[in-house]
Amino acid sequence: MAGSRRWAAVPLEWVVGIEAELRAEFDRWERKETAALRVLPYVLLAVCTLVALLLPLWDAEPHLAVILGLSAAAAVWLLWFHTLHRNAAFMGLYYAVLMVLAAGLVVVAPWYGLFAFIGYPQAFHYLRGRWRYAGAAATSMITAVSYLGGIATIRDGFWWAWLAISLISTVLAWGSSYLIDMADQRNVRQKQALAELHEANAKVEAALEENAGLHAQLLVQAREAGVLDERQRMAREIHDTLAQGLTGILTQLQAAQQTLEGPPSTHRHVTNAINLARDSLTEARRTVHAVEPDALAKAHLPEAITDVARRWSQVYDIDATLTVTGDPRPMHADVEVALLRAAQEALANVAKHAQATRVALTLSYMEDQLTLDVRDDGIGFDPDIRRAPGSTDGGFGLTGMRQRVQRLAGHLDIESEPGAGTAISASVPALPARPE
Repeated sequence: MAGSRRWAAVPLEWVVGIEAELRAEFDRWERKETAALRVLPYVLLAVCTLVALLLPLWDAEPHLAVILGLSAAAAVWLLWFHTLHRNAAFMGLYYAVLMVLAAGLVVVAPWYGLFAFIGYPQAFHYLRGRWRYAGAAATSMITAVSYLGGIATIRDGFWWAWLAISLISTVLAWGSSYLIDMADQRNVRQKQALAELHEANAKVEAALEENAGLHAQLLVQAREAGVLDERQRMAREIHDTLAQGLTGILTQLQAAQQTLEGPPSTHRHVTNAINLARDSLTEARRTVHAVEPDALAKAHLPEAITDVARRWSQVYDIDATLTVTGDPRPMHADVEVALLRAAQEALANVAKHAQATRVALTLSYMEDQLTLDVRDDGIGFDPDIRRAPGSTDGGFGLTGMRQRVQRLAGHLDIESEPGAGTAISASVPALPARPE
């Protein structure tokens, strides 16, 4: 249990890294072993042939033609079966003929026992089961002739020495073959374990990805639930306070209008107040029911801002115009609502504080951004002055405007100075409208 807890504490990235390193190490050793086995027979045959060519320089060698012929045959045999056409069905025949050629070379030239040594690794590499041990015994008998200096020594009565050396070499070769076989089986089991570990890691990674997706989904659901609860709370607050208050104001204004006496301008102001109260009440009710503003329900964003600016201009007798640049296109509802509210709040601030005679609104459609600029020629203010909490000079309106824009990953810029008017720029991502 303690061991499992220790492994459970190891990060998955470490386990995957260790597995990759082990697999790479096995592959590297296999490549080296394969390359050595592929080249070794040619190197040993070349060395023995070179010795055969050099010997006639100081000692007559009557069998040179036979040696070169057998060497050439062994080279061709190796090239065909060992290098070019390694077919498992013919490897037994290949090994038997190779040992016959090696034995012929050792009988003619004892130093070819060095070449005959390749019988050991090739028996293990190409033969299976008990045939490996038979191949090792045959190689030991051939190399024993080389140890005694050639076939002539055996003919002179030292056949018992040849048998003894062959027996000892065979036992040693069998022991080595057994150890190599055990190591090979261990390597196979380790490869299988690595393959199983890789599969287990893949399953763990898939499970982690699935858990991450579920976790993200739960976070989204929790956030949506929190947003929904907050919207419901705000809706109740708006219904119980703002909507009820606007209803009362509207009732009082309508009653006052019926009994009002005075100049036409007074009637106009009361009518404007009634219209504003009625529009505000409608918007409050739409907010309670979580639907888009009435202006956007009837038109696209440019027309909605144009209508808001026109009605605001009629109420406050201030010139307000909208200019649209770029390619107007339907945007996501949250984007259009945010900029419409920004336009309404900016115009409300102009009416309350700017003492302006003209307001210019610019709605710019860009490839990845949508920007609303509102500029007035009013008295301006110092944006760096912080307003006291609870003040009624419009500070909360700018804060709310900035928060609404920032919720969409946008930003709000305010440029103003006393006597030089004010410019407000709200930029949000150009999110396309959702398909119906």
